[in-house]
Amino acid sequence: MKVVIFITVVAYACALSNGRFNWHEPKPLFNLVNSQPDSSKLWAVLVAGSDSWYNYRHQADICHAYQILHAHGVPDEQIIVFMKDDLANNPEFVPEMSSCQGFPPSYSPLDVGSQHIWCWLHLKCEQVETDFGMDAHLFQGEKDVTPQNFLNVLQGNEEAMKGIGSGKVLKSGPNDHVFVNFADHGAPGIIAFPSDVLKATDLNKAIKNMQNRKMYEKMVFYIEACESGSMFKNLLPDNISVFATTASNDRESSYACYYDEERRTYLGDVYSVKWMEDSDQEQLTKETLQQQFLMVKKETNTSHVQEYGDLTIGKMHVSEFQGKKSVPLNYSPKIPLDAVPSEDVPLAILQRRLAKAGVEEKPKLQEEFNRLTQNRNFLKSRMMELILLLGHEEDVMNIWNEHSELTEFDCYYKLLEYFHDECFDITLNQYTLRYLYLLVNMCEAKIPVENVQQAMDQVCTHPPVYGII
Repeated sequence: MKVVIFITVVAYACALSNGRFNWHEPKPLFNLVNSQPDSSKLWAVLVAGSDSWYNYRHQADICHAYQILHAHGVPDEQIIVFMKDDLANNPEFVPEMSSCQGFPPSYSPLDVGSQHIWCWLHLKCEQVETDFGMDAHLFQGEKDVTPQNFLNVLQGNEEAMKGIGSGKVLKSGPNDHVFVNFADHGAPGIIAFPSDVLKATDLNKAIKNMQNRKMYEKMVFYIEACESGSMFKNLLPDNISVFATTASNDRESSYACYYDEERRTYLGDVYSVKWMEDSDQEQLTKETLQQQFLMVKKETNTSHVQEYGDLTIGKMHVSEFQGKKSVPLNYSPKIPLDAVPSEDVPLAILQRRLAKAGVEEKPKLQEEFNRLTQNRNFLKSRMMELILLLGHEEDVMNIWNEHSELTEFDCYYKLLEYFHDECFDITLNQYTLRYLYLLVNMCEAKIPVENVQQAMDQVCTHPPVYGII
């Protein structure tokens, strides 16, 4: 059996051809296929929204999530994985890293082709192969791992996915359960994909569409991203049979963990490794979702893990959404998390590399470190200039220091798009996500959109900037 993996070959730093996000509504559904009334299946959609070596952990998280579902008997044809799959071809990758000698055996590998990606997780070596490599004809280009394709897959829109990869979509029905796991960066009201972002309002609109079309009996979301709580807070109803947990609340970072000196990157994210390590070492047919949530909430001491939607689903067993097959329990060794805020990962990696660097390597790393901090300072100065144009000193400090709850979605998305177009491309400058809370504060303070846009025009006179990470 083969699990479908959606892959893009265009780097995260590839701009959209028209320089704008695809702020469009989900397309109508076609050819929706429901299960028979007497059948019941478990479907899963797993998404790693990032690329590059310093974001290694997101694809590693999704590899591990796949292994859990696969080992617990979820058929490959009912698992859909979105993943750029660029790690094995990254210059940082060294074939010698692929040795599993000395590591305990893990789950059966994802056997779908010729390319090898090695996901090193929590002192475990997990091999993931994909038959859709960098020159494959099925899934390539930035068109593949996108918010719209994700929404189309969720909603069973086969017509829209024709000619894109295998075209596989969810074909779940009214008796089925659906599990969705996402890992990447986020900001208020958005989660990131390689060259676009998914708005919280579009995700929740798609969920309600799925409910109206009876595409599930129960559905569960596990979201790993900064400010991930904002994807559901005040948006996800409690009466449509959807339960969601998030790595953080709507106003804080999620955290990376498990730095590996050999690979010089972080191997996981705290929330993700906590739920996955729990699933590895518990009998899923006996543990409830609420028990797993409470354990993850307790163990994730770096951020405030949240739950949303229909909380009664928490009484159901984890096996209803991660697979019922009994497997040997797999206990992970207790090792330090070495957790850092997600947005500080590139800085932390460079600091660690500098501390270990020899005489020849150190000057180049120091130059890279200086460039990273200078770029960040440049962005910070532009953001401060922007809010200085919008009010008195007291107003400025409130905008800078507060982290308001997002309720003015229309205002915020208008400013976000304008900021992306006129100031900083947020897909090419990942660190800009750190400052999008300022746009939320402006909207919640009822500053007119036109006033903020005029201020952006005055401040953002610099040439295009790329690579602020």
